[in-house]
Amino acid sequence: MKRIYIVSLTLIIAAHAVGQSTVTTSVRDYRQKNEHKILKEFFDLLSIPNVASDTKNIYRNANYLVNELKKRGLKPRLLTAADKKVPPAVYGEWIVPGAKRTVVFYAHYDGQPTDPNEWTGSRPWEPVLRSGALKSGGKSLPFPAQTTKIDSEWRVYARSASDDKGGTFTILKAIDALRAKNVTPSVNIKLFFEGEEEAGSSNLREIITKHKALLKSDGWIICDGPAHQSGKKQVVFGVRGVTSVDLTVYGANRSLHSGHYGNWSPNPGFRLVKLLNTMKDSDGRVLIDGWYDDVEPLSTREIEAINSAPQYDEELKKQLGLSEAEGKGKSLLELLNQPSLNINGMKTGNVGSLARNIIPSTANAVLGLRLVKGNDHKRQIEKLRKHIEKQGFYVIDREPTEAERLKYPLIAKFLGESGGYNAQRTKMDLPFSIGTIKAVRTAANGDIVTLPTLGGSLPLSIVTETLDDFPTITVPIANYDNNQHAADENIRIQNLWDGIEIFANLMTMEF
Repeated sequence: MKRIYIVSLTLIIAAHAVGQSTVTTSVRDYRQKNEHKILKEFFDLLSIPNVASDTKNIYRNANYLVNELKKRGLKPRLLTAADKKVPPAVYGEWIVPGAKRTVVFYAHYDGQPTDPNEWTGSRPWEPVLRSGALKSGGKSLPFPAQTTKIDSEWRVYARSASDDKGGTFTILKAIDALRAKNVTPSVNIKLFFEGEEEAGSSNLREIITKHKALLKSDGWIICDGPAHQSGKKQVVFGVRGVTSVDLTVYGANRSLHSGHYGNWSPNPGFRLVKLLNTMKDSDGRVLIDGWYDDVEPLSTREIEAINSAPQYDEELKKQLGLSEAEGKGKSLLELLNQPSLNINGMKTGNVGSLARNIIPSTANAVLGLRLVKGNDHKRQIEKLRKHIEKQGFYVIDREPTEAERLKYPLIAKFLGESGGYNAQRTKMDLPFSIGTIKAVRTAANGDIVTLPTLGGSLPLSIVTETLDDFPTITVPIANYDNNQHAADENIRIQNLWDGIEIFANLMTMEF
């Protein structure tokens, strides 16, 4: 019976996605008549530096958004934590007379830190228009005159163009389009723009708890992340959790000449490499005891969604220059539903022009943990700590004393992230889920990808835990090759245009 229900559910959803919606047609007409104005407003938003730790500029972003919401009559307010240095969330609302449902639309306006020297021909917060992707030879273009047609394959290069000011901006422009075309939303709209997602959302729980009544709704729709690698629009029902560990191992209490002390004084770089090598096998499977034990199995419907999605692994390997992938033959989409362990970065001594003939005194690595439903981020860190102890290390959370150095041959300083959060996953057959799929399929005017889990992480477990298990669904809009978190971040203009249409349809959906 369960299999029959799943098939019929798929057919029901597909039956509602025939033909271009009048909402899409109206929104597209608005966008086509206002493209230059829309692009200029996007450039203005991208021009404000937005690293969460930069208090002055993060408040410039928040105040900019407040002013934009005020212009639209959306009753803006800043939702703050007790510590006023914490980036505020920006809230706004459009209450629709007679609407029986309420949806919170979430995006974040902060971005990842970045080294301006790593960017190619531009600066992070000085938006640049290019004729295409840099890797494909895209050239810098002047901002187009009003008489110049905007090519939808052009790209905007700037920090947060895709992650996630693109999402924030898309939501605002969807509202503009609906109002310009006198289209009334089917739901009450609440906006929640977070200001510290890229910094770990460590104060999100406090902010949501403080404003729990204000944020009451029937569900949250998240605009963040990339569309599927095939280019198809996608709806994703879960995200992975995330946390990290800062790990340092030790040699002598000072750096030593490698000629005078080589073969005698232990090298912490080799110690770290040997330790890390015990954590994964050649197929990429994590070897830490219990790493996969508490994973919550996928449902039949979720497995079917993965199997029916476009299989893009071989094309991705070609694009990324990989002869093979990890996972022992499992697809990328399958592996995204397993907890992972990654080396985010390593350091010992110096390389390049600064390389010296020394034995460094320390070696350091930051390990990134991605979690799936069932994992607890604190419990997962503890599994990692116990694994390091089993390799013979004396594990501490501070610098070792001289007495400890003399007593223990292997010492590891282990600092687990104070924040971090768990994975979250919403059932794919809820009325809210079905309504979201219908709306995105209608906007796409064709088939879309539905998946149980996004590869990246968002603090959605904090949202659901604090708001009594309200469902959350992620609808990404950015091109998959957007370089999020890296230098030369970008968004393809057609993805921006598509996003406006998608979110206008979501604001007029029925469920």
